[in-house]
Amino acid sequence: MLLLSVLAFVSAQAAEERPYGIDHRIAWTNSHVIGSPEPPLPFTVEKTFTRLEWRAPMFITAEPGTDQLLVVLQGGEKERPSRVVRLRDDPGAERTEPFLEMNRRLIYSIAFHPDYRTNGFIFVFSNGPTPETERTNRVSRFTVERQPPFRCDPQSEHTIIEWHSQGHDGGGIVFGHDGMMYISTGDGTSDSDGWVSGQDLRNLNGGVLRIDVDHPGPGGTYSVPRDNPFVAIADARPEMWAYGLRNPWRMTIDEKTGQIWVGNNGQDLWETAHLIRRGENYGWSVYEGSHPFYLNRKLGPTPPVAPTIEHSHSELRSLTGGVVYYGDRFPELTGVYVYGDYSTGKILGARHDGTRLTWRRALAETQLAISSFGVDHHGELLITDHTGGAIYRLVSAPAQRATPKFPARLSETGLFVSTRDYRPDPALIPYSVNAPGWADGAEVQRHIALPGDSRIEYSSSGGWNFTNGAVLVQTLSLEFEKGNSATRRRIETRLMTRQNGQWAGYSYRWDESQSDARLVAAKGEEAEFTIRDASSTNARKQVWHFPSRAECMACHSRAANFVLGLSELQMNKRQQYSAAEDNQLRALQHVGLFTHASFKSPETMPKLANPYDRNEPVELRARSYLHANCSVCHVEAGGGNSKMELGFHTTREKMNLIGARPQHDTFGINNAMLIAPGAPDRSIIYQRLSRRGRGQMPPVVSAVVDERAVELMRDWIRSLPPEQKFVRDWTVEDLLPKLSSIQHGRSLESGRAAFREAGCIQCHRFAGDGGSVGPELTGVAKRLQPRDLLESILLPSKTIADGYATTEIETKSGDSFGGRVEREDDRVVVLRPLSAVDDPVTISKSDIRRRTLSKISNMPAGIVNTLTESQILDLLAYLLSEGQAGGESFAVKPQP
Repeated sequence: MLLLSVLAFVSAQAAEERPYGIDHRIAWTNSHVIGSPEPPLPFTVEKTFTRLEWRAPMFITAEPGTDQLLVVLQGGEKERPSRVVRLRDDPGAERTEPFLEMNRRLIYSIAFHPDYRTNGFIFVFSNGPTPETERTNRVSRFTVERQPPFRCDPQSEHTIIEWHSQGHDGGGIVFGHDGMMYISTGDGTSDSDGWVSGQDLRNLNGGVLRIDVDHPGPGGTYSVPRDNPFVAIADARPEMWAYGLRNPWRMTIDEKTGQIWVGNNGQDLWETAHLIRRGENYGWSVYEGSHPFYLNRKLGPTPPVAPTIEHSHSELRSLTGGVVYYGDRFPELTGVYVYGDYSTGKILGARHDGTRLTWRRALAETQLAISSFGVDHHGELLITDHTGGAIYRLVSAPAQRATPKFPARLSETGLFVSTRDYRPDPALIPYSVNAPGWADGAEVQRHIALPGDSRIEYSSSGGWNFTNGAVLVQTLSLEFEKGNSATRRRIETRLMTRQNGQWAGYSYRWDESQSDARLVAAKGEEAEFTIRDASSTNARKQVWHFPSRAECMACHSRAANFVLGLSELQMNKRQQYSAAEDNQLRALQHVGLFTHASFKSPETMPKLANPYDRNEPVELRARSYLHANCSVCHVEAGGGNSKMELGFHTTREKMNLIGARPQHDTFGINNAMLIAPGAPDRSIIYQRLSRRGRGQMPPVVSAVVDERAVELMRDWIRSLPPEQKFVRDWTVEDLLPKLSSIQHGRSLESGRAAFREAGCIQCHRFAGDGGSVGPELTGVAKRLQPRDLLESILLPSKTIADGYATTEIETKSGDSFGGRVEREDDRVVVLRPLSAVDDPVTISKSDIRRRTLSKISNMPAGIVNTLTESQILDLLAYLLSEGQAGGESFAVKPQP
């Protein structure tokens, strides 16, 4: 025992005595990566009501007929109720007075009745009870006294309308010029439209409602206007005016035109704003904005309408709807819809002529967490800063002092002593990663540049946090003759930089002389190179895509904390520095680069494997590859709209990968799974990695298949033992004689288990659970006879449910196209391919030779071939009994 202790001590002492890779830190003091390539903006913000303290202001509005403003302060907890306070519309106001409090309900907004001056009616949108999981949205009417001091009577609450919602609640109320009340509602869930309510008119979620609160029906609190668009549609909620919204955050009415605007929070990649029109469908969750999300989900009864305004997450990340400006201070903004972003603080404006968007531009860059816009009694803009606890006004930006021009060439950035010789500034710290992301075969050099004495906030999970001014450098080079390093040339240097609290990505394209690189335009570029094989005379063309700034941020997403390779898992490896070889974590900690780092021995900490190192276990390599190349999107609330979660530490069960059914394209593969254990050819992940074009992964930037990764995935999938054993290639004839036995004595638990084991639950919603890319099976007993249900399982292409068949078009020129009809008029058909990365195709009707609905179902055949006869019969009984234990199928048949 004593000997072991001595050896341990000696080993630890030896580790401490090893030379460090970096002796001391050199300060980077000549950065020119400052600001943005874009010109300065015309406006900024100025704090107002500075004599008052605000805690989490959510909403602000002017009280009609008074000189007062009302402000909603976030609360909702038992100990801290939501509060509405009243104050004088004067920047010098020194006090607020209580107006309304609500316990255990979160107030989102308030609206005044058009006759508020006489009837005192105020309407409050709230959600609760907090902190319960089961919550409802509620619109309540309160009465404000018409005599001084004009108090709001808390006992006067009268519920107008209430519905289930526990996340993505919407929260807006306006009165239209028609006197009707319009209410914005979210999809009610916290991620990916979990209730599949966005396209379902049978509930009040995911749209804008229109009701009449002045003429309630018998025994009711409101009536439905007869001209609402879905009044005559069976099972549709007649209150719905427009639908297909994820989380409409802030709604306003243009007081002059009557147009209603809604800002809509996106999920993975896109933020939108919409002019709301009667009966329109804004696409969620089949689409996110104008882009595919769950293309296999069923659309509602009307075709999708593109957003009026759309921003990628490289621009905005949590859009806050605004107001239409009619103040006197800024005549250039008259009639402009002014909106912003909670996450970035940006303020923007757009002008619409009733037919189309005629003007849109950025107005101001701020650091505010913008929760709402309002106008004061003079029509001037007010902005609530939720996390900063303040209220601001929009003001003209002061005259700009001369600021350094954003570097148009890499040599101007201050990152290099010489770009011609590729000599980085000595302050830059080189680094490498355990599992490099695929870069179309390029060699990658990486550096960290931190200004002054700034440091990195270390985290043992996820990407690290950096300060403003930080720059991460990545240079990519290609061999123009494979295997011949002398032919290697620099193609591109990418910068990720944090400025004013936000990350931005820029690309520089190297010139032919290899002496410098120029800044690529915001939309990106492409180039084509000829790559030769050193072992033969063969040559191939390689397309190189210089990413747009939007594409940079699609991968460097909020879910990945914006930095991809700077994490414990990736950086826990040895690196050759100029002084010595050392573990990167140890070297960086030695020079004081980290805050909040408490590790002592990196060798004992987790790390990714090199996916291409055959000495490592195959599963460790595969999981590391998926983490580095896929998990930046395929994580909870990431940019991937499948259900996969591919982070390295994610358990197999939570990955939703092995044995899981595809939510999107199956490429026509029989019994396809995302990963079919033991069967690479039936595994969609393997198929996507193996191709470029339709259905490829990764979906952007890459134009070359990673052959070593394809081989790795094949080996890993083959090594996985099948979770289900093949029983029989079942036919209808095999089971038809047994159908009578489903009427009695079946097992509910066995049927429920079969529903899961066969993968039905991944695509079909039934008994309140399941997916949504296939038809809902609730009520299937009323639609199908037992034989028809059996055929739909064994022969899915025999009869394809309405709305789930792909349209196939052959043109007179011989081209063939397939997909969902996105839009159609007298002249053209617009098809959206089922692949989430393919663009829509516009086909002239005069050019169509043949148009049919596909006879091939997206549901793979053979999904019950791993079930026994008894399990299949239990499954049929389970579906036909609506999953209820009290059904006759589960009763024991009495003996005669």
